[in-house]
Amino acid sequence: MGKIIAVAVPKGGVGKTATAVNLAASFAVAEKKTLLIDFDPSGACSTYLGFDPDNFKGDIFDVLSFTTHISKVIHQTELNNLDIVPADFSNLEREERLNRLTSNTNIFRNILTSIELMVYDYIIIDCPPYLKGITTIALAASNSLLIPIKAGQFSISALKKIFKYIEFIKSSFNPKLEVEGILLTMYESNTKAWTLTKEKLNENYGSYILKTVIPKNIAITESEFFSKPAVLFNVKAKGSIAYLQLANEIIQKNSPDGEIKKSISTNSF
Repeated sequence: MGKIIAVAVPKGGVGKTATAVNLAASFAVAEKKTLLIDFDPSGACSTYLGFDPDNFKGDIFDVLSFTTHISKVIHQTELNNLDIVPADFSNLEREERLNRLTSNTNIFRNILTSIELMVYDYIIIDCPPYLKGITTIALAASNSLLIPIKAGQFSISALKKIFKYIEFIKSSFNPKLEVEGILLTMYESNTKAWTLTKEKLNENYGSYILKTVIPKNIAITESEFFSKPAVLFNVKAKGSIAYLQLANEIIQKNSPDGEIKKSISTNSF
């Protein structure tokens, strides 16, 4: 099985879902077979990529309920190397049952040992903006955690919270969990807010900050309206290029020989 990366932070509005979708799409552009798993009860990843619950052949809830095998709910996207397991928790009964299912911390890790998932180079899990329950079972099953944040004191507070939670997960369920990195999103250089945020980050989390930053870019927001990842909506946009660079950075970081197996650029299109 490929590397499992959870995208999580206990704060909304930081570009978590946009990061999960666009990173997964960028891996696919690099010819890395990628599975995106929508673990957010809002179904944001599914909506982003144009999947309507009325047309699902099953979703992650069915998998966690053991009514459907995960291989049966994998949906193909417009990108050849990108598949998705969608989510639909649109009714209260499903949400209440989900809370009971997630009491078994190992439930998702056991599901991901399925032989059918061996074909994927990367599995990206988009988690909700809170830590307990479904995020816990995602972290218990993951190899690493990618933490997107934007400028502001609340983001710093969220980082403190999640790093404490990582230690809890490592000591209780998953000792091999690592931090893939802290990703700066909606970045605007030469602003006071970002200057102050970066000072705090470098002071406490400098070694975790990824080199790539995701700029504030309207193309990322617009791509959601067209149900496409940014690289398919406007590959030349600054946001698209940044996510391609992020995928490159992570591929390089995880390559045994320290080299990128395939260079990603806008010339791929």
